[in-house]
Amino acid sequence: MTTVLRGSRGADAAAAAPRWPVAAVAALFELPFSDLLFRAQQVHRAHHAPNTVQLSTLLSIKTGGCAEDCGYCPQAARHHTSVDSEAMLDVDAVVAAARAAKAAGASRFCMGAAWRGPKQRDLEPVLAMVRKVKALGLETCATLGMLKDGQAERLRDAGLDYYNHNLDTAPEFYGEIVTTRAYRDRLDTLDRVRDAGLSVCCGGIVGMGESRQQRAGLVAQLANLDPYPESVPINHLVQVEGTPLHAALHGEAALDPLEFVRTIAVARITMPKALVRLSAGRRELGEPVQALCFLAGANSIFYGDRLLTTGNPDVDADRALFAKLGLSPLP
Repeated sequence: MTTVLRGSRGADAAAAAPRWPVAAVAALFELPFSDLLFRAQQVHRAHHAPNTVQLSTLLSIKTGGCAEDCGYCPQAARHHTSVDSEAMLDVDAVVAAARAAKAAGASRFCMGAAWRGPKQRDLEPVLAMVRKVKALGLETCATLGMLKDGQAERLRDAGLDYYNHNLDTAPEFYGEIVTTRAYRDRLDTLDRVRDAGLSVCCGGIVGMGESRQQRAGLVAQLANLDPYPESVPINHLVQVEGTPLHAALHGEAALDPLEFVRTIAVARITMPKALVRLSAGRRELGEPVQALCFLAGANSIFYGDRLLTTGNPDVDADRALFAKLGLSPLP
């Protein structure tokens, strides 16, 4: 049975029926493909300019050496991948990357660090990065792991707009992917982010061997957050050699591309005002599937030739695709 967990902020609402029961989300997945996309496109047009896409650029400010054991992640210290632990980038290097991202058309700059959570000494340089990136006129986002009391407020005061903290998958599948933290830990950090007044960027990863019912469980978790995230990144697993999921899946694709499109459509229907972002794995999808994703309601992408440790379509390729589809960047 699929469950929906509630964050502590939603304690008063915990007894009420969720906005989107898992069964209702699962029923969306079962719709005929054209009916599902038609419904998603109607919802999309009711809440968003139909042919605009928000562009975010993601930079790894601290790569590798993470203490967590996430089965998908090449940055875990215990996994034998080609990703080594590196020192944190200096502030000037991050600002230069942000300036280049803005010049290429990005409106949001996201900074990611491979930590279980930031120590206080780690947070100081990040705060300086946030201040200087914000001064460039960009929206700012950070993904630093689990936050302690007071850290979200410090990030907010430095000028952070969004905090990313993904739920990854449905609660009942989570233990198959991560054992070094609990689902409740994720929800607690999201509570801290909301309580600090920051916008939430929260999504998940599909193609990790989960069932369709479990994909519905992930979307239900996101849609029933109170409020649901302003930004919802949907990642298509990129299998990296040396990670447990690469070994478990034998390097073979675990998800049909059209099922990924369905996931985008269901996210759009259940979270109508959110920016639904095509994230990791977009390059592997190819142009035709990306086009279907935009039709299904995706209206945000990670922009630039690299994500944290995996490749991404380069800027020229994205511009060419936008021209073919008649899409323009969201200001």
